[in-house]
Amino acid sequence: MPIYEYECSVCGHKLESVQKMSDQPLVDCPHCQKPGLQKLVSAAGFQLKGTGWYATDFKNKGKPDASSTPDKKDSKTDEGSNSNSTDTAVK
Repeated sequence: MPIYEYECSVCGHKLESVQKMSDQPLVDCPHCQKPGLQKLVSAAGFQLKGTGWYATDFKNKGKPDASSTPDKKDSKTDEGSNSNSTDTAVK
């Protein structure tokens, strides 16, 4: 249930009240007993619970990882240099 803040326009008393959203607003001030309460607009406090998610969680979805893909140029260069050095050693 939400917490509502009220202020009395007659005496200036402030209070908080836990009410259902369907409840009628309070009217009578508990301090001066006069019908001067008005609901205040305030910042809502809330808590996020659970594991949640972040913008980076799905950033690379569907794209291959660059570090897992072997570079074709490096593998060809390595094979060529190995075969040349082996041929030279055999001759």
